[in-house]
Amino acid sequence: AAKKAKDLVRRKNEFSLGGLPGKLADCSSKKNEDTELYIVEGESAGGSAKMARNKEKQAILPLRGKILNVEKSSPVKSLSSEEIANMITVIGTGIGEQFNNEKLRYNKIIIMSDADVDGEHIKTLLLTFFFRFMPKLIEDGHIYVALPPLYRVRKSKDYYVYSDEELKKILEKLNTTNVTRFKGLGEMSANQLWETTMNPKSRKIKKIFIDDAIEADKTFSMLMGDDVLARRQFISEKAKEANLDI
Repeated sequence: AAKKAKDLVRRKNEFSLGGLPGKLADCSSKKNEDTELYIVEGESAGGSAKMARNKEKQAILPLRGKILNVEKSSPVKSLSSEEIANMITVIGTGIGEQFNNEKLRYNKIIIMSDADVDGEHIKTLLLTFFFRFMPKLIEDGHIYVALPPLYRVRKSKDYYVYSDEELKKILEKLNTTNVTRFKGLGEMSANQLWETTMNPKSRKIKKIFIDDAIEADKTFSMLMGDDVLARRQFISEKAKEANLDI
């Protein structure tokens, strides 16, 4: 028990001498089962998330744009990427054969990207990274994606809406046209970001599963690899049924 307590303190204090990797805003809790790491698209949204968060239990790591596509890059090139190196350091487990789940610094790792095409691309790049280098995190249920709203409807109070179909229904029900379309996470105030994507009582997040590792591997390779013709064919065949979150 004493060793475990010492390890927890070491994990949480290991950045104190060398400084925080990237622009990490770490949380204060020493118990990793209580903590969450938000990997956030863009420094603007990262700034809002830092203001919105529960500083005791939620850490924020903003990303500068899209990360390297590890499916198309050699392991050496992938690991020399500053953004990827920062993520590996922050998460703490190491990768590949050196992976050690006991060194995981956060219980939940939550990908938070815009609800648009670029956001989907960033999310897929990050999931590809975790699948290739830290698949055990997915298998053990540590990887999540945040589901930010597309719209805010206002009538006496705010209603957050997550799809066009849901918007149509709620506008008919409330008989209002007071609608705001969120163009990105960076447009949200700290309060809105907290309420919709960070507050455990009201947020929407989705746990990532890999039910069939072989099929998932094929899917990632098809979506992120070099074979453009095969990728187009795969997307056209699977467009209606594929769940790109895996």
